[in-house]
Amino acid sequence: MNLTLTPNEKAYLRNLAKQQLELSQLPIMQERARDWTLHNDLKGTKPMINFEMWTVQDKGFNPVCTCESEAARNIEGALLGAMANHNMVGDDRVVADEFVCHYRAKLVPFDMPAKREETDGFGFHIISQIDDLNTTALIKPSAISYDLEASHSWRDFVNEQIGDILPVRMGMGSFYACLTNDIVQRMTMENMFIAMLDSPDNFHFMVESISDDYVRFFKGLESRGMIHANNKNDALNQGSYGFCSHLPDIAAKTTDCWGYMDSQETVGVSADMFAEFFFPYYKKVADCFGLLSYGCCEPVHEVWEKSISKFANLRKLSISPWCNEEYMGSALRDRDVIYLRKPSPLYFSSGTIDEDAFRQHIRKTINAAAGCKLEFAFRDVYNLEGDITKPRRAVEILREEIENQ
Repeated sequence: MNLTLTPNEKAYLRNLAKQQLELSQLPIMQERARDWTLHNDLKGTKPMINFEMWTVQDKGFNPVCTCESEAARNIEGALLGAMANHNMVGDDRVVADEFVCHYRAKLVPFDMPAKREETDGFGFHIISQIDDLNTTALIKPSAISYDLEASHSWRDFVNEQIGDILPVRMGMGSFYACLTNDIVQRMTMENMFIAMLDSPDNFHFMVESISDDYVRFFKGLESRGMIHANNKNDALNQGSYGFCSHLPDIAAKTTDCWGYMDSQETVGVSADMFAEFFFPYYKKVADCFGLLSYGCCEPVHEVWEKSISKFANLRKLSISPWCNEEYMGSALRDRDVIYLRKPSPLYFSSGTIDEDAFRQHIRKTINAAAGCKLEFAFRDVYNLEGDITKPRRAVEILREEIENQ
């Protein structure tokens, strides 16, 4: 990447940085940061709310970058994104008073880049590279790379542009390891299911191999000093944030940090098979983390008792629209685990908001999660049919229902 900006780009970015700093100093931002910390420490008194904006395709909702150079657009996108929720949604996202640069490190599962046929939308077709597991010849150690020089060069460059306005530092979101996604992206879901039955020993070898690679990858970050605390305004991978006091402000080990995992691809796998073929390897990786945020769209109630409940460091659990809310409310009521509800976007994404139905949807969650620490994350909202005010109204309705309980 060419690390140069035009004078106009630099002036524009500095103006954006000043806007972000100004918003970050609003009293509501300090209040939200305190609320998030209490919430994630399991001491909060109200549910927290976040709306994940990036999936929405309607024009005018997400900010659009106008800079021409790649370097400028990268900075611009981060600055605009930091302010977008406050400007468009009014949820509980905190506008940061700093600019965080992430380390450039990568793991390529089995040293095999995924191959896909893309479409014009979000869909794609996976091109299988492992058609069966009659042999483990293709299960090679994952390719791992760490680029400290490029990481620090980018930080220094950003600091030169806006560092006198917004402090610039190295940082990180949650660690990320979704083993079944890595496998499906290389062999398709159908081949994965068949391999579990046809070649169980080799399948175990494959899942164990990728789990060992992630442990090696994370320990490599640790040994290179590329670990940073992610217990403040740091993104977790399921539409949440890491504010908490149960993790240290200065991190040197992976166990000082949040990690994230999910297994959406095993929805068709029984609880017994998940416990046998996947959970031991997921737990091996999860044990690297200080706190674990788990799950995405999969209905976790199906594997809760035999697997997910056994994560010792589990702090947040995704309760998706396909999950048995009442069952999970009962399961989490006496656990130090946050009930992270993903409301269905169907009530407001298409047509006019069905406020009555949406309110009933939210009340059902509030009742099911009674006695739990509750959080809401709006995710996978793709189409607002031109009415970009609907997310703000959905958040308002949610707040009203919370206040009415």
